[in-house]
Amino acid sequence: MKLEKQISGLCKLSRYITDFLEKNPENYTEIDEEFSSVLRKSENENPWFTAENQKFALTQWANLLQEENIKNWLSVYEPSKNPKKVGLILAGNIPLVGLHDVISVILSQHIPLIKLSSKDKTMLPFLLNKWNLFSEENVSFEFVERLQDFDAVIATGSNNTARYLDYYFKDSLSIIRKNRTSIAVLKGDETPEELALLAQDIFRYYGLGCRNVTRLFIPEDFLIDRLFESFIAFKNVINHHKYANNYEYNRAIYLLNQERFWDNNFVMLKEDADLFSPLSVLNFTRYKNLGEVESFIAENDQNIQAIVAKSELGLDSIYFGEAQNPALSTYADHVDTMAFLEVI
Repeated sequence: MKLEKQISGLCKLSRYITDFLEKNPENYTEIDEEFSSVLRKSENENPWFTAENQKFALTQWANLLQEENIKNWLSVYEPSKNPKKVGLILAGNIPLVGLHDVISVILSQHIPLIKLSSKDKTMLPFLLNKWNLFSEENVSFEFVERLQDFDAVIATGSNNTARYLDYYFKDSLSIIRKNRTSIAVLKGDETPEELALLAQDIFRYYGLGCRNVTRLFIPEDFLIDRLFESFIAFKNVINHHKYANNYEYNRAIYLLNQERFWDNNFVMLKEDADLFSPLSVLNFTRYKNLGEVESFIAENDQNIQAIVAKSELGLDSIYFGEAQNPALSTYADHVDTMAFLEVI
């Protein structure tokens, strides 16, 4: 009964989000104004969290949190009959990045002890309180400044932070996540529409997420100009002062070091073998045969979150434009969070 009420509450939360997003601000009620003020506060606290990007994240979650989606996702797992306290150390690189962990813990019938990121501390509590209200107060969670008295931990951080977390939680049941990024592999015959979708995978959230593409593989004869043409829809990223600062800094470094790069005044392409690229830069490699790409993927598997490509290339990939639309059953670092929670 409790799980059913939680699922019902999530569906009501989805409708609440959708109703708000579809309204014209001129028609906001007092309840809508409350939601709008949370959006503004989040952006004031973290300038990367623009209203546009927050609304994009909210839209994706509203679309996911449908009864059929939730029940299909949960159908292969057994809820716990012995609730445990699960510590969650959340990231704050993109809006609502920690919501999946929180939902997973609660629907597993455990209690999350949530340590919010200082970069994302407003929207999540707001939505959780609404979920609890819509679930007839059947959603249990705690916000904490320091984890203690927990039974298991799920933590996300940088590679440096992860080393500390691995040591700190070495005697605890845990999932410790590290830096990851995503790549795209072009076949060469992509349409302008497909390349425009690829641009979404690159620029959404300013490229700050682990599912953002930061590394491209292109055929030897592929024209760089085709990429720049497809990026035009995101030219306004340069108007964000933090993004612009990164762009200007990286451009100055490349010029000073006399490094070769391609530039369209808001993003740079650099022929570089590194998987990770600086913000405002895309690394790319020209490949002769797919075996080269497959070798790179095998060598960097622990650092790759998603591969964007056409299915006919035979890679374990997702289609263009889908990088920021993961399913409920898509797990960070490819570690099944629900299976972990099932056995703690």
